[in-house]
Amino acid sequence: MIKRIVKLSIENKKKQDFIDLFTHNQRLISSFEGCYSVELIQDINQKNIFFTLSVWENENALNNYRNSNLFNGIWSKTKTFFNDKPEAWSLEKISIK
Repeated sequence: MIKRIVKLSIENKKKQDFIDLFTHNQRLISSFEGCYSVELIQDINQKNIFFTLSVWENENALNNYRNSNLFNGIWSKTKTFFNDKPEAWSLEKISIK
């Protein structure tokens, strides 16, 4: 299982449009094969900084989503809200014994 964190800096005047877009597509993303969950979180001090946190079966499932028509449609709209380059990390849990 992997977790994907994407940092998104959104223009202040477009924040609500971005939230609406995410809300509209959240169920579609979480229903994608290999996706366990996806959520939107917001920085408590910089209200225009958002993160998506998604949990995937494996990297292959994530890449299948990233190469899908669903992702391309959502991402093309999402990019119009940016005021800075997004950053992304794919992470896995470390087992501590």
